[in-house]
Amino acid sequence: MEIIGYLTSVLIGVSLGLIGSGGSILTVPVLVYLFSVDPVAATAYSLFVVGLTAAIGSVGYFRKGLVNIKTAIVFGIPSIIAVFLTRAFIVPAIPKEIFSIGTFMITKSVLMMVLFAILMVAASYSMIRKEKKKKESTGESQKFNYPLILIEGSVVGLITGLVGAGGGFLIIPALVLLSKLPMKEAVGTSLVIIAAKSLIGFFGESGETIINWSLLAAVTAFATLGIFVGIYLSKKIDGSKLKPAFGWFVLLMGIYIIIKETIL
Repeated sequence: MEIIGYLTSVLIGVSLGLIGSGGSILTVPVLVYLFSVDPVAATAYSLFVVGLTAAIGSVGYFRKGLVNIKTAIVFGIPSIIAVFLTRAFIVPAIPKEIFSIGTFMITKSVLMMVLFAILMVAASYSMIRKEKKKKESTGESQKFNYPLILIEGSVVGLITGLVGAGGGFLIIPALVLLSKLPMKEAVGTSLVIIAAKSLIGFFGESGETIINWSLLAAVTAFATLGIFVGIYLSKKIDGSKLKPAFGWFVLLMGIYIIIKETIL
């Protein structure tokens, strides 16, 4: 199973490099079902993997001038604060046994996996649906909707802190709609935000999570390798055409996790 896990880790990076989003949402299921990592610990591991791979992926966008630093700061600050507080205080405060219905017990681990599966279903919709072409920025001065950006950033940070996913499918539309960024610049800026909040969230762990650094380093290394493979393939394959198919796969995975954790 570990060999399959490492191969899947490569595919996580490939999908991220090829279609630009979505790949990191498979990190937690891979860690839980293929490496037998506890779900709560897996969300912490995922923060590190997602954060580092996003940081590496953002380098190319920096070189092309497709990262809006001001937007990254305005959106990133509430998101970073939210993810840090979530990992440091909210996650440790969730009891190991939440409630029971007859013989069925809702535990902290089950809750984490169900929340993650719901996020997978939501993310799959954003990948499956046909995107409408948006008009590129015409060079007008950028205007921020600060109240909505504050709320959106905080919500994304809370979700990232709880389930360990980058939340790119939430951040990119927010940057386009609330910060009026062109799509390519929104993607590059999103990667910077994801990298910052995920890594800071990981190092904001309360200390109750025992980290298997050798496993974490190995999964991260294979995912990073996959990113470079994905970037290379993106020059030969139109990733946007593969995005809906990957979305259906993520949807099926999300449904499977919900059924497995609540019924089977």
